[in-house]
Parts: sequence; C-alpha cells; structure tokens
Amino acid sequence: MSLVCAISNEVPEHPCVSPVSNQVFERRLIEKYIAENGTDPMNGQPLSEEQLVDIKVSHPIRPKAPSATSIPAILKSLQDEWDAVMLHSFTLRQQLQTTRQELSHALYQHDAACRVIARLTKEVTAAREALATLKPQAGLVAPQAVPASQPAAAGAGGEPMEISEQVGMTPEIIQKLQDKATILTTERKKRGKTVPEELVRAEDLSKYRQVATHAGLHSASVPGILALDLCPSDTNKVLTGGADKNVVVFDKSEEQIVATLKGHTKKVTSVIYHPSQSVVFSASPDNTIRVWSVAGGNCVQVVRAHEAGVTGLSLHATGDYLLSSSEDQYWAFSDIQTGRVLTKVTDESAGCALTCAQFHPDGLIFGTGTADSQIKIWDLKERTNVANFPGHSGPVTSIAFSENGYYLATGAQDSSVKLWDLRKLKNFKTITLDNNYEVKSLVFDQSGTYLAVGGSDIRVYICKQWSEVLNFTDHTGLVTGVAFGENAQFLTSAGMDRSLKFYSL
Repeated sequence: MSLVCAISNEVPEHPCVSPVSNQVFERRLIEKYIAENGTDPMNGQPLSEEQLVDIKVSHPIRPKAPSATSIPAILKSLQDEWDAVMLHSFTLRQQLQTTRQELSHALYQHDAACRVIARLTKEVTAAREALATLKPQAGLVAPQAVPASQPAAAGAGGEPMEISEQVGMTPEIIQKLQDKATILTTERKKRGKTVPEELVRAEDLSKYRQVATHAGLHSASVPGILALDLCPSDTNKVLTGGADKNVVVFDKSEEQIVATLKGHTKKVTSVIYHPSQSVVFSASPDNTIRVWSVAGGNCVQVVRAHEAGVTGLSLHATGDYLLSSSEDQYWAFSDIQTGRVLTKVTDESAGCALTCAQFHPDGLIFGTGTADSQIKIWDLKERTNVANFPGHSGPVTSIAFSENGYYLATGAQDSSVKLWDLRKLKNFKTITLDNNYEVKSLVFDQSGTYLAVGGSDIRVYICKQWSEVLNFTDHTGLVTGVAFGENAQFLTSAGMDRSLKFYSL
C-alpha cells in the first residue's frame, strides 16, 4: 500500500492523517500550512498540530543534521523550496476552484436577471397596451349607444368633445381586422361568380328614366350638393352633404327630410351612412370629421385627425373604424366608438396632398388618390405603401373597389376612367370620355356587376364587357355623387344644381 500526500501528490516521508478531513499529508507540509492558516487545507475546518495522527510506515533513517556548508544542507534548502512551491501550487489550485465557483454563480445570476428583465418588459408592454385600450374609454360613450337625449362626451356648453390624440394600432385591433377579412373572404368565395337573382338585368337597366327629383334639401343661397351616400342596409335612406355646410338625411319612400345636421363651418365634401347604426359621418375642409346621431339630430363627436381640409372618408367593414384622407398629405385611421385617431401616416417621399380614400372590401388594404395623379395602395396592418398605379394626369377625383375585390376603378381630371387588376397590379382597361368631361364620382353596385360614373353626366357600364348601358343628362349642373339602390332597383344622383334625383323603371 502506498500513501500519497494530499498537498504534494507524492509519497510522504513522514505521513500523518487529519482527523478533520481524513486525508494523508506530509507532516512538514501540513505543519507549515497549519502554522500559516490554522485550518485543514481540504475542507477549511480548524486544525492544530496536536490533532494530527502519525502513520507508522517503514522509511529510511534520516541523516544527521548537516552543516550549512555541506551538500546535505543544500539539499535541505532545495527541499524547503520544493515544499514552498507545493504549498503555493495547492493554494493556487484552491483559488482557481473558488474563482470557477464564483464565475458559475455570477453567470447563473446574470441569466436569471435577463429572464426577469424580459418578463418585466413583456408586462410593461402589456400594461401599456391595456392602458391604450382603456384610456380612450374614460368619460366617453360609444356612438351606437347614445340615446337621442344624451349626446356622447358632451362638454359643459353642450358641444361634443373634440379628440385628436393618437392611440396606436394594438394587437387586438389588428386581430379584429384580420378576423373580419377572413370572414368576408370566405363569404365572397361562397358566393362565387353567381349574380343575385334579384339584380336588375342590363336590358332592364337601360330602360331606366328619371322618376323623382328633390331640390329643397339644401339651401338655395349657397347651391350645390357635394356628397351622396345610401344606407347599405336600407337604401331608402339617403345621405347628402352640401355647400351650405349642412348634412341632410332623406327618406326616399316617405319623400321627406328625416334630419338636417348642422355644425360644420365649411362645405361638406364627404358623407357616409353607417350600415347598422343610426349614425352618419361627414367631412369638410374645416379640418374636421363629425359623427352624427340621426335619431337625436345632433353631433356626438368631432374627430380632429388632420391639420388641413379632409378630402375623403371610408368606413371599414367592421363598422368600427373610419379611414380619412386630407390635404395635409396624411391618411388617418380612427375608432368611431371613441373618436380617437389610432394611426396617422404619410408618404414623405411623395409630399403631395391626398384627394380621396377608399377601403378594399376585405378591409386589410385601401387606396388613396393624390393631387399629382397617383393612386397608392396601402397595407393597413403594416401602415405601408405596397403598390402605386401611375397613368392618370391631373388630380385623382374618385376611386372605387369592386365587390369581388379584384378591380379598382379610378377617375381623374383627364376625362378618363381607368380599371386596374389588383392581382396583376396593372391597368387593363381605360374608358376614354368626352373632352373636358369631369369625373366626380365612381361607384360599383353591391354585386359588382355595374359601374356608375358621375360628373358632366351620369353613365353606367356593365363590368367585364365595360360597355355603356345607360346615360342620363337630367342634371343642369355637375353631378357630384351617384349611388345604386339595393340590387340596382334604382339609381340616385346629386349635383351642383342642388337636386337629388332618382331613376328606375
């Protein structure tokens, strides 16, 4: 059996054992270590020389004490040096082990700290999103829940609260838009290419004539109807915006005005009727978008999304959000329930006023027209410009998406209407109109079968063949708005001659 010193890793000359750690040591090495540290080198517990236990082994007889000048004295000196080196080496090994343990512990703490920071960052982000969602609701009432006698968010003077703060597109809003687009796409695929049986045929549409005209909706002192829309769920309800700064709701079946809404300080250039609520929207060069309660006949909110005149409005398919364009070169996306602007974007490279805006039927993309004849397609979720359609000359005056989502019709001050294929991103048809023809309004019917053009006169084209089936010249002024009734059972138009006209068999 051979014993090995735990310090020098060599066979000891005078072995002894420590009762504290049960390790074998060279006596002279352990005595030196105890004299310096007073502890066992292996586990650090207190140890004294008296506690050491000698181990009886046979060993050569040590020579007598040499003199300082003898060879044995030199050997003794070398032995002492060797012992010191062994002790120092052992100390360094212990320090290395301790340092390794400390480094391992520090790395573990760093990893734990990174995890905690990541979790706290996630919680802060979630809290900010929740705050952005809850903050707009403080003290505000959604338009659809407003009774006639309680205007939403009214100030002390009875005026509606004016809101312009941007909130941001939260993941919940983006998911809501995506879910709605999925539903609409599925419904459109189910319908396929079939045309509704109730839809008026082209040969019957060509026989339409003027059956009614109403000239008393707006003031005669400042003549002109500048905007027109029908309620999608009840096309007997007609909405107009006039040069007299008023918004008028008209009932076609009753042939009477339902409400005259006053509040804009300049002419009304865009109007939209909500499909499922008794709420309408209007925009004006006075830089505001107003939300009106038809039942109450009052303005429930003013959205100040822009710093210049508002030129276009479009309602998202969810019925909860409003798209607007403006001469300030921005488009804005606003929540109609809170009146707050969720996002506001401009194309800095273009640096040109926007003239109109329209949502795609699925609501994930939309188009804007510019004063320098460009049509821009935007991705709403990413807020980025994804396509551009050049080709017109002069400001773009109107754009319209077909119900199937494949076609985009655009008109500008170049006496032409261009049709674009959104799948191939190219112009596949240009309808050239008379010289100096002004295109003011473009609209597809709800089935996407017919396209109506309003401007110098009224023209209706059948899609795919793009042939003209109807032409009206009854207005004495420029036609500013045109719209189809349900299943194209009638056609309505409004113009600068202050008249609202209806056409049918």
